[in-house]
Amino acid sequence: MFLAVDAGNSDTVFGLYNQEKWQHIWRTRTLLEEPMAFHLTDQLPGDPDVMPADRDRYERLLRLWLLEANIPLSAVTSVVISSVVPELTPTLRTTLARLFGFEPVVVGPAIYPALPLQILRPYAIGTDLVANALAAYVRYKQNCVVVDFGTALTFTTVSGEGQMLGIAIAPGLKTAVRSLFANTAQLPEVPLVMPESALGTSTAHAIQAGVVLGYEGLVRSLIQRIRQELKGDCLAIATGGMVTAIPSLHAEFTDIIPTLTLDGIQEIGQRVRTHGL
Repeated sequence: MFLAVDAGNSDTVFGLYNQEKWQHIWRTRTLLEEPMAFHLTDQLPGDPDVMPADRDRYERLLRLWLLEANIPLSAVTSVVISSVVPELTPTLRTTLARLFGFEPVVVGPAIYPALPLQILRPYAIGTDLVANALAAYVRYKQNCVVVDFGTALTFTTVSGEGQMLGIAIAPGLKTAVRSLFANTAQLPEVPLVMPESALGTSTAHAIQAGVVLGYEGLVRSLIQRIRQELKGDCLAIATGGMVTAIPSLHAEFTDIIPTLTLDGIQEIGQRVRTHGL
């Protein structure tokens, strides 16, 4: 079995892949500061970047999930980590190595030569965007823009030849709402649902109109602009944890694939094994 780990700023997702499909997908909050049985100041010998509290949290979760799924640790034979949280990466790497008895692959510039992509700024780009681009390229072999509705709203464009053409980044929907909530005295945090009108008649309605309807226009506008720059030849693919928040956008996309990032991580694992990296 193959285990994909997608560590994002809000959530860390673990996907267990076997027999050509995702058998289990588990999600937990990415909370580095969450208190545990160990003190955060206690560090593992030989790895000053790994905190036992975080290590213990992820190990206990994985053991519990696998136990509930009746899957022995020995069934997991390959692990690939994609992390956009640098301070979490050593913790995940150490935890998974101790748990499964082998070193996981960590997505980064060292393994990019195994991929059929021309990667834009390989030492600066988020590994989740590389995974998205690879999954879209392998699946479609056409110009694609992957719109990822996560902590950030990202637009990753890859050509039919596997060249990453460019990226656009905006705050994600939840990030925008939390920013309003955190930086204003009277605006509450509200659920992200599509309002019936752009004319807000209450504070919650007003925020929903501004954020949800505003992001509807943002996504449409950027997809249109990208297509114009590519002379109209570009599929739009949606993914991410908030992909269902704006139903009116669904018609804009050729496909909506919640597992696209995991699919890319799984494809990276295959390529790395083929090249012996």
